[in-house]
Formats: sequence, structure tokens, C-alpha cells
Amino acid sequence: MSLGRIIREKRQQLNLTLDEVSAAVGFSKPYLSTIETAKVKNPPSDELLTKLEKILRFERGILIRIAHMEKMPTDIRQQYESAEAENQRWRHFVKNLVNKKTDTSKLNSLLAKNKLDTARDSSLASGCLVPVINKVSAGYPTDFDDLDYPAGIADNYVRCPDMHDPNSFAVRVVGDSMEPKYREGDIVIFSPAAEVHSGDDCFIRFVMPHETAFKRVFFESDNHLRLQPRNEKYPPAIIDGKRINGLYKAVAKYEKL
Repeated sequence: MSLGRIIREKRQQLNLTLDEVSAAVGFSKPYLSTIETAKVKNPPSDELLTKLEKILRFERGILIRIAHMEKMPTDIRQQYESAEAENQRWRHFVKNLVNKKTDTSKLNSLLAKNKLDTARDSSLASGCLVPVINKVSAGYPTDFDDLDYPAGIADNYVRCPDMHDPNSFAVRVVGDSMEPKYREGDIVIFSPAAEVHSGDDCFIRFVMPHETAFKRVFFESDNHLRLQPRNEKYPPAIIDGKRINGLYKAVAKYEKL
């Protein structure tokens, strides 16, 4: 999510007009509008961002941090965000691990010792790096090494604005059974936190044997699922629900042009 959009959405949540914010921070309404619509030619100063943080009730320093990130050179920013993505997975791992075996006081001590802050608000970020774990067959299920994801690691990442699920992951589509909506080479992002409904496009993990597929999923009777390709030349498959140990909804796509 861009800096301007973050500011606009927070202002609207507080039911404040641009005129009211302009009067409070001492900057013109047209200039604030160009910031919110990402049309600003001169990036907002730290002084203005500090005032906006106060009037819009942001955590102190968060807008400045986001603005500095947006001005960072692409290569340096990518290195920073790769490290931050890894840190987020470690925070998630440590929190879940310790919650099961340690009481709250010990959890806080362990997090402090390791300088981990699981309470950080990740909803206010200019974008999220999502790991590309491998390729997934859009045809019939094939053997597939998904690096034990979620959660796992990856050599490549893609940026996904507005994605804040720490277990989100992406795959490259192989095959043509999900055409025309998804074509070979497209990168599809999946969120384990997203609720799956009948008719959703999903990444499916099988057991007996271990396989994966990318299909439209329909819930049938007697704990069976119908896996429906979008390409009409391929027939659907009826699968016993016991064979499935992972069902993750597609939430975004990068298509090859």
C-alpha cells in the first residue's frame, strides 16, 4: 500500500476532510491531495509527515519510515525487504513455538532477548515480499517440491501490495488447464489466511502420494471435492477429501505480457 493511500484511508476512517487536515498541519489542501493520489512532485518533508502522524493518530515515526522506504534505491530496498520478509517468518515461527510451550512472561522475555516484536503492525507497509516457492502444474497433479511451504523459504520473491499474511506464497503456473484466466508463466499468489469457498481457484496439496495442483475447487457431498480446470478441454476430477492436506486460495496474479 502506497504512502498516499495509507494517509487517505486513515483520514477517511477518522472522518476528517482535507480542509480540516490542511488547517491542522499548515499545508495547502491541493498539496495534501497530490500526496494522497501519488501525484506529488516534491516528496513530503519529515516535518509534514510528523504533523500528519499526530493529527491522524499514527504510531510515531511510521509515515516517515514508509516515505524513506519509497525513496530508497530499488536494489537497496530489495535487500532490505528480503531481510524483513525473513524476519517476519522468524517472528511468526518463534511466537507459535513459544506459545505452545512457554507462558506469556517467558514468551516476552524470549522475544526481547532476540529483539523480535510480534506486535508490530504490518498492515501499514508500502508492500510485502512474497516467496516464489516453485512451479505448480495447472494440468494434472505432478510431483512437486514445495519446500515444505507454508511456511518455507525461497530464492525469489515478488512484491504484493496489501498482502499481510506472513504465510502467503507464490507459484509459477505450468500448463494450460487454467486458461484463459491463468496462463503458463503467470505468477499466482496464495494466502493460507484467506477463507476458501466453493468455486475458488486454489493451490491444492495432496497426500498418498504427495502432489500439488492448481484448480478451481467445488465442495461436493460425502467429503469429496471436484477439481475443475478453467480450460474446457480438460475434464474435472473428483477427489476424496482425505487426500488433501492443504487448500490455499488464490488472491493475486502477476501475468506475463
